[in-house]
Amino acid sequence: MGSFLSVLTDNWDIIGPHFLATVELFLIAAAGSLVVGTLLAAMRVSPVPALRAFGTSYVLLLRNTPLTLVFALLVFAVPKLDVNIDYFPSACVALIAYTSAFVCEVLRSGINTVPVGQAEAARALGMTFTQVLGSVVLPQAFRNIVPPMMSVLIAMLKNTTIAAGFSVAEAGAIRAYLAERGENQIQVLLWVTIGFLVIIAPLVYLQRRLEQRWKVAR
Repeated sequence: MGSFLSVLTDNWDIIGPHFLATVELFLIAAAGSLVVGTLLAAMRVSPVPALRAFGTSYVLLLRNTPLTLVFALLVFAVPKLDVNIDYFPSACVALIAYTSAFVCEVLRSGINTVPVGQAEAARALGMTFTQVLGSVVLPQAFRNIVPPMMSVLIAMLKNTTIAAGFSVAEAGAIRAYLAERGENQIQVLLWVTIGFLVIIAPLVYLQRRLEQRWKVAR
C-alpha cells in the first residue's frame, strides 16, 4: 500500500498539473460544445433550407469522422495553411467541433419531445422563430435531455486523453512520463483511473440533482 501511495506523492509534480490541464481542457470544450451544439440544433430545426442542410451535413460529417482524425487535421493539416495554433487550443477546437455534433443530436431529440402545439401557439401570438425556440422550446428540451447530455460530456472528458497523442500535456500523458521515471505502470494506470473517477463524480452528482429538481418542477 505504501508503494502505491508513493506513486502519487512522489510524482505529484507530474500528476497534479496534468490533471489540471485535463480539467481546463474539459471545461473549455464543454462550454464551447454546448454553445455550438445549440446553434447547430437551431439550424437543424430552422425553417431556412440552407441552414437545415448545413446543420445536417455538419452533424453527419463529424459524427462519422474519428476524433483522432479531427485532432490530426487541426494539429498537422491546418499549419500547412499558414495558420499556426498551439497544441492546447487545437485540442480545444477539435473536441468542440467533434462533440458539438453529438450535443446537437441530443438537443434535437429533446426539441422533438416538446409538443408541436406549443410552438404553433407561440407563433400565433406573433413570436418569431428565435423567440419561440429560446423562450418556449429550448427550456423544455433541456429538461428532457439531462441524462444523455451528461453522457455526452462524460464521453468527451474521457476523449481528452486523445490529446496526449498530439503533444498536449494532460492526464493521458501521465503514464508515458512516469514510465521514464521507472514507476510501476499498473499502479500508475490505477491512479489515472482514480483521477478520472474523481473528475466524473461531480458530473454524475449534478445530473442526479438536475433530474430531481426538474422532476419536481414538472
